[in-house]
Amino acid sequence: MSHYLLTGTAGFIGSFVAQELLESGHKVTGIDNLNDAYDIRLKQWRLQRLEPNKGFCFHKVDISDAEHLGRVWGNNQYDAVINLAARAGVRYSVENPNVYFQANLIGALNLLNLCRDHSVGKFVQASTSSLYGDHNPTPFYEDTDITKPLSPYAVSKGAAEMLCHSYHHLYGIDVTILRYFTVFGPAGRPDMSIFRFIQWITEDRPVVIYGDGNQERDFTYVEDIARGTILALQPLGYEVLNLGSDRPVKLLDVVRQIEAIVGKSARIVWKETALADVRATWANIEKAGALLGWEPSFSLEDGLKAGVEWYTAEREWAKDVDTTDN
Repeated sequence: MSHYLLTGTAGFIGSFVAQELLESGHKVTGIDNLNDAYDIRLKQWRLQRLEPNKGFCFHKVDISDAEHLGRVWGNNQYDAVINLAARAGVRYSVENPNVYFQANLIGALNLLNLCRDHSVGKFVQASTSSLYGDHNPTPFYEDTDITKPLSPYAVSKGAAEMLCHSYHHLYGIDVTILRYFTVFGPAGRPDMSIFRFIQWITEDRPVVIYGDGNQERDFTYVEDIARGTILALQPLGYEVLNLGSDRPVKLLDVVRQIEAIVGKSARIVWKETALADVRATWANIEKAGALLGWEPSFSLEDGLKAGVEWYTAEREWAKDVDTTDN
């Protein structure tokens, strides 16, 4: 049995990673600041699923607060740190970039310093496909140019990647960076398209699409992402890995699939393309397959059905989750 420090535990991906680790018999100390970037009820729902586990301990901490983080760490000796805590969301980062650099860069720095000081040998860092920008040919390989990001969010995650490399070089910390591609599934983030589309179509609300709907996303089911994240705990030295489906899908096609599952038609409202949005994402996942033995196992259709089933079961409150652009 291992003991892991997992940040962003109440987040979408973090809650699934925690659940899988706990079911495998490991001990998880979870950290999350439970911010109100989106409806806190989603985070509370995810935490409630974890709290009955005897191997789970939770602390409300902001990883950008080095002093508080250090107190909670205390004298614990962790086998690895999995840093999934982040301020997420491409569009909002354009309006308020400061909070992104505090959470995504300073937070990572604080955790890396603690790993150095407490001789923790393994660090898994969540990153993003947004780093590939809009200038690269698809599919994206891990050695593709990431020097032209379109949003402050992507910049903050890229800076964290470089920081991780420096700590690997200086202190020998084994680091695996995971670039996630458009994660979706039950209890997902309400600022992302699939949660919104399911809610809007189910509730007969206008379905807002930026651009022409032909932009493509490499949608990846959350359980596949959680499994890949845990596989990345093995010693690899320093590696950057894509975790995606390798099957990009047009947004309009996703809407049509959700319409078929829900049994209702979407009322689409078209808006201009957002400046920070990329036209397409597509992961080459050969490296994750070679190093981790990982490949996605859930289809888009099965993942959408699971998302609709969750929404239907939690509809009494999920229908009121704010999915508007503030």
